[in-house]
Amino acid sequence: MSKIAVVGCTGAVGIELVKCCHARLSVFGTESPDLYASPRSAGKVLDTPYGPLTVIEFNIETLKSKSYDFIFLAVSGDFSLKNAIPLTTNVNGTDTYVIDNSSAYRYHSDVPLVVPEINFDSIAQMNSKLIANPNCTTAIAAMALYPIHQQFKIKKLIVSTYQAASGAGEPGMQELLDGCKAHVNGETMPENKIFSHPLPFNCIPMIDKLQDNGYTKEEMKVAWETRKIFRTDDIKVSATAVRIPTLRAHAEAITMETEKDISPMAVVECLKGKPGVVVEDDPANNVFPVPLNCSGRDEVSVGRIRQSLIFDEKGVDLFVCGDQLLRGAALNAVLIAEKLAQK
Repeated sequence: MSKIAVVGCTGAVGIELVKCCHARLSVFGTESPDLYASPRSAGKVLDTPYGPLTVIEFNIETLKSKSYDFIFLAVSGDFSLKNAIPLTTNVNGTDTYVIDNSSAYRYHSDVPLVVPEINFDSIAQMNSKLIANPNCTTAIAAMALYPIHQQFKIKKLIVSTYQAASGAGEPGMQELLDGCKAHVNGETMPENKIFSHPLPFNCIPMIDKLQDNGYTKEEMKVAWETRKIFRTDDIKVSATAVRIPTLRAHAEAITMETEKDISPMAVVECLKGKPGVVVEDDPANNVFPVPLNCSGRDEVSVGRIRQSLIFDEKGVDLFVCGDQLLRGAALNAVLIAEKLAQK
């Protein structure tokens, strides 16, 4: 049975990490994880599937003395840069797997960036105790795209993302809710502090910092991370990331060019039975992925599969949707730990 800690337990991802661990008692055991957070949250009692658990103030020496099997980090990049590597080694000389949800180490050549259904073996190949969890949009898209890439060899991707407020954590979701309530009640919307513009009844075509090439960092993450996870430098990716006024579950419109001839039916057959992916593609009967139906769901949904009008027989268009807090964050991290525990 596994000894687990969750650091950053009070945030949106941290809360889901605890739930995902509890859903796998047969793998991790019935012992509840230890929950850590900042001094501001220390002492709070959280309602969890394990029952009420008290939040412990984070102290690196405390964690290093506990010899955890797995430590999940749901924290900022700066926090991870300072603490992630030291946490992999305990005071007694044993090692701990640290699974980091931040972007701090995703692009380090000696740190595996893992979607367990795709490149779990990279952990052993790199012999690393620190494992990076991908960006939410990348993880969701990769689940649908990798089987297609294996069979048809993707050359180019054009990706437009429609990202929920949950991508900015609990404060982002609360800002959306507060703004919507104020608008419906005929009140002045509160000043936006999390997003660059008011999000209610709006969309914001810029997420994260602007880069020198005119793309945002969020958009470049899709390119950088897809290539690293797929272990290829040959896929060209152009992305546009848009924040929309939904609470959770991201959606992505994806156009691809492939080396081999491809068709919508071939994509359906390719994805059939793949773990973590479900095809919902009957648009004549209004069956297709939507964020509301994908919220709280483990699987990534794929639909609106069409032959490309640009790339003809060498391309398809499709629509992908997945829960950002689950497949795009907590679930992916816990599935990594699950496979390590089973191994």
